[in-house]
Amino acid sequence: MANKEAAFKQIYEANSKKIFHLCYGYTGDDDAANDLLQETFLKVWQNLDKFRNQAMISTWIYRIAVNTCLTYLRSEKRQAKDELTDQIAETKREEFSEKNEQVALLYKCISKLEESERIIITLVLDEVPYPEIADVSGISEGNLRVKIYRIKQKLTELYNQYERL
Repeated sequence: MANKEAAFKQIYEANSKKIFHLCYGYTGDDDAANDLLQETFLKVWQNLDKFRNQAMISTWIYRIAVNTCLTYLRSEKRQAKDELTDQIAETKREEFSEKNEQVALLYKCISKLEESERIIITLVLDEVPYPEIADVSGISEGNLRVKIYRIKQKLTELYNQYERL
């Protein structure tokens, strides 16, 4: 048990920041992202004995996190979430410095993307290697590069729309 706890602690420390960013990209809300982070790592703890090293552990954890986020989003009322995300982004924007304001705006733009696009761009922002992102998202690496290019274009358009407001 002590060995499992030590392994889990190491896994948590190595992956929790990236998983939080992923969850935040889905929700746009610190509290919800923290809840999803905890839920993800609870599932990691419960299933650690079942991990077979067929993929990198970080890829396995990303898959758990993505499934946890998607389940959360399906259970949320979509319209209420969008309104809440907008209100939170507005409130937070007033609290941020200019640089943090840009980061908050980026996350607001990310929250407007489709679910599959959100996970991919969040992983890119966390500097996850492309082969691992391809593995997590279930698409080929070549296809992934095209998708990332298109997502970046879409994000640039969204960002520029908000900048003009």
